Amino acid sequence: MLKELKSSEIIYRRLQEAFQKLIDERHLENEKLRVSARPLTPREAIGNPQAQDYPLLKGKERMMEAIFRESRGQAFSDMCGEWSGTVSDILRMDLSTNFERAVYVASLNAVMRSLGLVEKTVHCRDDGPVQCSTECLQMLYRENPEARILLVGHQPRMLERLSSYFHMSAVDMDEDNIGKEFWGIEILAPEESDRRVDHFDVLLVTGTTLVNGTIGKFLDHKIPPVFYGVTIAGAAKLLNLRRFCPCAS
Repeated sequence: MLKELKSSEIIYRRLQEAFQKLIDERHLENEKLRVSARPLTPREAIGNPQAQDYPLLKGKERMMEAIFRESRGQAFSDMCGEWSGTVSDILRMDLSTNFERAVYVASLNAVMRSLGLVEKTVHCRDDGPVQCSTECLQMLYRENPEARILLVGHQPRMLERLSSYFHMSAVDMDEDNIGKEFWGIEILAPEESDRRVDHFDVLLVTGTTLVNGTIGKFLDHKIPPVFYGVTIAGAAKLLNLRRFCPCAS
């Protein structure tokens, strides 16, 4: 765990340095416009999908949304609340809690979206996750039809779709999911990813790891991870990480 924390701290420091450089280059530190962040209701975040098994709808996580100028940025988190401040306030955050990281990451996404540096910072709605999982399957099949995949984070449609074609395992932090089977795949505890990671060809990792403090462990391996989702939009751009999120807006 100590190594994991240290690894993530290095990532956060690199991210803060890159964001600070961007703010300096764009002369935004004294920007008087405020950034406001709030948790969305499940329906605001994901709409009304046909399936009702998404973590957002189960209340395990919420979506934080930040607005800068007229641009929206989002981040998943299990710690949410209201926040308002300036760009300078964001830069001074020490990122020691999931709440602070959620505000920082959502705000980073909103600021970078307003500057035209990233797209797709708003979660897909209704049946968007179904289309996303289909496109993910097509992408992975094109790249390596024999790939062994570790899915980090229980995204139900991805697990359902990918498990019908690939050999795969899945890990999740939600204790209600651990030990249960979905589409023939048992959900394993997070620590299992450390023991099993070298047996896979693809790490398909939720961008929420950027907020919950576990991202470092997935960047320490020889297999470059593919991060999915809106949370990691800005960080992927600044840190040159691969991101997959075709159906966000």
